[in-house]
Amino acid sequence: MLVVMKRAKFINYSIDLIKNRLRLYKSGNYPHQHPDVEFPFSFTKTSSKLSLNLSVIPIFKSIMKKALLGFLFLTFLTTFNHSYAQEGYNIKVKVSGVRDSLCYLANYFGDKQYLKDSCLADAQGNFSFKGKEALGGGIYLVVIPGKKYFEIVVDKEQQFSVETDTLDFVKHMVIKGSNENKIFYDYLKFISEKSKAIEPLRAEYESVKNDPAKVEDVRKRMSVIDNEVITYKANFETSNPDFILTKVFQCTQEVKMPETPKKADGSLDSLFMYTYYKSHFFDNIDLTDDRLLRTPVLHPKLEQYFTKLTVQMPDSINKEADYVISKLKPGSEMFKYVVWWVTNHYETSNIMGMDAVFVHMVENYYTKEKAFWVDDAQLYKIQERAKVLKPILVGKQVKNIILKDSLGVAKSLYDIKTKYTVLYFWDPDCGHCQKVTPKLKESYDKFKSKGFEVYAVCTEVEMDKWRKFIKEKNLNWINVADPELRNNFRHDFDITTTPQIFLLDNTKAIIAKRIEVDTLNEILEKRFSEAK
Repeated sequence: MLVVMKRAKFINYSIDLIKNRLRLYKSGNYPHQHPDVEFPFSFTKTSSKLSLNLSVIPIFKSIMKKALLGFLFLTFLTTFNHSYAQEGYNIKVKVSGVRDSLCYLANYFGDKQYLKDSCLADAQGNFSFKGKEALGGGIYLVVIPGKKYFEIVVDKEQQFSVETDTLDFVKHMVIKGSNENKIFYDYLKFISEKSKAIEPLRAEYESVKNDPAKVEDVRKRMSVIDNEVITYKANFETSNPDFILTKVFQCTQEVKMPETPKKADGSLDSLFMYTYYKSHFFDNIDLTDDRLLRTPVLHPKLEQYFTKLTVQMPDSINKEADYVISKLKPGSEMFKYVVWWVTNHYETSNIMGMDAVFVHMVENYYTKEKAFWVDDAQLYKIQERAKVLKPILVGKQVKNIILKDSLGVAKSLYDIKTKYTVLYFWDPDCGHCQKVTPKLKESYDKFKSKGFEVYAVCTEVEMDKWRKFIKEKNLNWINVADPELRNNFRHDFDITTTPQIFLLDNTKAIIAKRIEVDTLNEILEKRFSEAK
């Protein structure tokens, strides 16, 4: 399990990322393109990046094994369209070069693409997607054999036809019955032309990058093209303020940074850059527009904000989660997705202590009033899970355990008065325990004289195996067991697998938990050396 990065170090890391993003954005290395998204969509006829999930069910079987929240995504993914008008959709497609093949209609959702419909193309490449319920607004993909695909806009107009060929989807695209898609493909054709125009300039830039005068000349010519695109997009947004593509453009815009102020010593105030960038991060993102969920641009923004700009400590994450969620319409699909994603992301995190985020999210957002889309049985399970985890969060003082040792003498965890105590749950029959326990014994021998004790709780009920292992391995720490299953430690400490190591301080508050022996050694080495 990873240990969280310190706050100051994380902020410096974030500042470096911001500088790199802005430098790339200004240099033209990805003009007109958000760095985390293949945008403006793909002009290639084949994409190795396309990973179409032909069914949501198998995906979530694996997720549900790992996380309690996995099923929730499936729940609202399958009911998402209910907020749209029930007029149905009829999208007729003709793709020259396709014949007698199965084709798919898919949609972006979060960071993946999901199957919505499928049909068989005839010998002339004709096929159509039909449904009685209207599709949720967003960017959809028409996928043909060989992972070839092109995007279409689905929003207010859901009865239309498209015709193209496999040689060049964009160039040969003909739209009928959808002004939204005509506008969309006018833009794609414009961007395609400008992308082709700028490619030789990039190559030229590489060949003259050691000649400042020539570099400046190339940059000026690139800037002309870049400004043409900026102007086009600005005019597009003005003319089509409610169009989904306008929302996508705005979402991909970088924060416009003012001049960085200087500190008293004359150096640039890099912390200002971090705080300004972060505080204005969502200025151009319409978090009230559910359609953005069905585009490839929203999820990378959420992930960037929470994992790259937010210090990876539970209190910081909880604060930012509340801030972002406060911008959402309660009960909206955006609300559901953001609440689900933050909760699920940190529930499954391998950074120690992130279960505190899960508990915070459940207590504040998985209530009967706010999580109305979750059925009572599942909501109960989620809330109960949070109740189990809350008493054993990092920093919490653990519940006392009183169990008998191998001689039948009761031993209390709270009677241990050392600086540090390891609460160790193990099973002599467990193969992993058989490897970890000797390593922990080495640590015990190394640190015992400095103020360290181990309270080892056997989860096995067969005492002969336990006593034999203790004797063979010379485990001279405090060994206790519960052969009669009277103690509730398995529930209290969420022990479902072994071994489990909890490091406690002198008040029996959790310093670290579910850690490897190597991590334990690092923590103890550091703490004992700092105490000198």
